[in-house]
Amino acid sequence: MWGIVSIRGRCAAVIASAVVLMPVGIATAGPPPQDSSGVVHEIGEVAAHAAARADCGPGSRPESGLPGDVPAADRGSGRSTEGYDCNITRIGGFAGDGAGIVSASYGHCAYMGSMFPGSLVGPETGVQVVDASDPADPRPTVTLTEPAMLAGTWESLKVHAERELLVGTGVPALLGAGLLSVYDISDCAHPRLLNPGAGTDLRMPLPITAHEGGFSPDGLTYWSTGAEGVLSAVDLTDPTDPTVIWQGWMGMSGHGFGISSDGNRLYLSNNFGGVAILDTSAVQRRDAGAQVRQVASMSWTDGWATQHSIPVTYDGHPYLFTVDEGGSGGVKLVDIADETNPTIVNSIKLEINLPENIDSQVASGMGGSAFAYESHYCSADRPVNPTALACGWVSSGIRVFDIGNPFDVTEIAYYNPPAMTSRNLERTNSPHALASVIGVPLLSAPAVLQAAIGGQFDLAEAESPRSGMVVAGDLSTDWCFSPPEWRGNDLWVSCSDNGFMTLRLSEDIYTPPADQRSTIGS
Repeated sequence: MWGIVSIRGRCAAVIASAVVLMPVGIATAGPPPQDSSGVVHEIGEVAAHAAARADCGPGSRPESGLPGDVPAADRGSGRSTEGYDCNITRIGGFAGDGAGIVSASYGHCAYMGSMFPGSLVGPETGVQVVDASDPADPRPTVTLTEPAMLAGTWESLKVHAERELLVGTGVPALLGAGLLSVYDISDCAHPRLLNPGAGTDLRMPLPITAHEGGFSPDGLTYWSTGAEGVLSAVDLTDPTDPTVIWQGWMGMSGHGFGISSDGNRLYLSNNFGGVAILDTSAVQRRDAGAQVRQVASMSWTDGWATQHSIPVTYDGHPYLFTVDEGGSGGVKLVDIADETNPTIVNSIKLEINLPENIDSQVASGMGGSAFAYESHYCSADRPVNPTALACGWVSSGIRVFDIGNPFDVTEIAYYNPPAMTSRNLERTNSPHALASVIGVPLLSAPAVLQAAIGGQFDLAEAESPRSGMVVAGDLSTDWCFSPPEWRGNDLWVSCSDNGFMTLRLSEDIYTPPADQRSTIGS
């Protein structure tokens, strides 16, 4: 049973484990000169509210509990194996061996990210290419088995559509180094390796660290971040010969990022919750002796392991949608009109993420492994005056929000795929299955602590039949990490256990803009 002593002990153990998982700094080049020392933003009422609930139309199979929650009762009864949907219909899918953390797509093809060491076993190893010409019947074509693809692509597998390039780095366990492969995807179902030398040949490693990566808007630079804080700029002007042209140590701010439309600003996530604005114009111009200058930094306390930022504009005014991976920070809207003084002006959360519901989150999330109901990667439907935001929200599935007015956000649809309870061994490439030795939702630890300190954590509400499941996660939800891609009323998504899926939004709740373009920021 949960009591005062046991809950404190459990919280301490969770927090200690989370600290162990945090990135560790290494000694490389010094951080860029700072114009701002950073400010902790306590956003109070802005972060205390959830997006308005979706109004589910006919044929929906809505959630039975709080928005975002998969209750312990549903997990225990098997209800979660049927999935939940609201204004979204599944068209087709290809599960394969599961999908890694971040996948990508281009044309009529999808590229399922890989996760080490599961990427080395099973009938197909490496990155699986899927032909979805028929969205109702996606089929595998080939697998990419270069060293970076076998080592696990983590959050680095990205596409640049205009240049028809696919890039991924090798990340075997939170941190990788040296491996990067570039593919020509003009024939999207059969990618062609462009760089058999540096980055792919094991005897010719690139001097980079890796965890996450992404393209500058012009596709000439691939930025790679290591979890320990090293940021590297890889020149892809000649994609057959990737070359590191700048590198620096960013302290602990070494997670994902977003890049401005001109490539002159990089919005680098802080693993402890926050974002730094970096001036990358000298690298973008390819100046001799280019330096990267820090323009400003900001941090916050209601989320951590900040994941990435999506630069957008509304009527010419610049903002970021910035996503927190850990805690219950959700998605923040950051006003960057004065880039020396960025300001949080709104927040998007599900009700299960609110401080008063963290006890309920613990009750259902225990036994589900390291993540629970955290946001992870989002995609706007266009960079200018976006109308909708679709997110992979881990155990809450795919969530879709109306952001036409970014100060009055409403959830309009969701799809939480069927859980593959106790089918762990069937998904060798799924990070969820691989992490299932853990039962405690480590990424929720800061939210648990904050709710307890704030007097909003009810021990009775935190207790459930799952409370003792500190090891052996049971896959009673899926994990949806990857950014959905907008394709008219369809979303192409990848979740850890269900793999690649094609979904369709009801025309009653979403009309795609004529200039729709999926935008993830990198």
